[in-house]
Amino acid sequence: MRIVELASVDGCIAFDLDCPTSAGGTRLAPDVTRGEAGLLARAMTYKLAVLGERIGGAKAVLRAEPENRTATLALYCQEITPMVEKGGFLTASDLGTRTEDFASLPGYRTDSVLHQEVGGELVDTMVTGLGVVVAAETALGGLAGRTLAVEGFGKVGGAVVREAARRGARLVALSTLHGCVTDPAGLDVAALEELRAEHGDACVGLLGLPVWPAEALYEVGADVLVPGARTGTLTAERAAGVRARVVAPAANVPYTGAGLRTLADRAVMTLADFVCGAGATIGYLTERAGRVPDAASARDLVEERVGRLTGMALEHPGGPFAGSCAVAEEFLATWRDAADLADGPPLATAPER
Repeated sequence: MRIVELASVDGCIAFDLDCPTSAGGTRLAPDVTRGEAGLLARAMTYKLAVLGERIGGAKAVLRAEPENRTATLALYCQEITPMVEKGGFLTASDLGTRTEDFASLPGYRTDSVLHQEVGGELVDTMVTGLGVVVAAETALGGLAGRTLAVEGFGKVGGAVVREAARRGARLVALSTLHGCVTDPAGLDVAALEELRAEHGDACVGLLGLPVWPAEALYEVGADVLVPGARTGTLTAERAAGVRARVVAPAANVPYTGAGLRTLADRAVMTLADFVCGAGATIGYLTERAGRVPDAASARDLVEERVGRLTGMALEHPGGPFAGSCAVAEEFLATWRDAADLADGPPLATAPER
């Protein structure tokens, strides 16, 4: 792992492997850490590996308050331009950043299908949510009539909820920073969308339902739990209370090692975050190869690829997370030394804050 401290802003870039090209998103928040960057870079290595790409994982983290994001990102883009020009670091949006934040970087494509909007939603966000939903659907053999508990109602959480609803699933619990609301009969997604547009994360308190602590989401009875927060949220203690049948993460590296073992002991199916969240990466990689002419093509590619990777992982005797790791590690062994992966798969040791 190589950490490059940024000179112009408070932050760093973690490069998981020493290789000519590395790729990963740029995350901006007041409390992101070097440890989080390294863990997320390892997850990106596994994501690229399951997709069969000889590219190293990376992650940039910028510590800034929301009111300083514009100035911070402008300085950051200026500083990393030489790396981007040489092809050493490819980046895109992540927590706290948007696609348009990187428009000044070399190679930014204004004609990119992934940067277009369909129904007011960016295609790269749409296909990220799509990947999560397809993975859950594959694990369950269908989503019609199934129930979901979703953490977060921002760009990706919203995309997950909308895509799941299109496939006949019912949202029975939703949490934001303002708390968790539940309704076994199904929450009103249209009402939530309207409230979210006007009130942001406070939308959960405006449905006329009791508002529980945000962490109550993990104990709601549902077919699918979609963690969407920061790394390491599924600790052993929290995993012991999970009542979902399947965990399909929208967040990167939600599992701790102990949490993953606890879920396995309780026969909860744990899908790999680096497969569930691969939608936008699949889109960008295939667009670079000239195979994404429109949004429908991007959706079809993501659906096929995530569905196939999830199906393969489900056959592994150690469960789908282990199955996805095996696929990634088998590919990595074709071009990396085993010492490069001595730290093992992307699992948190404790919540990173």
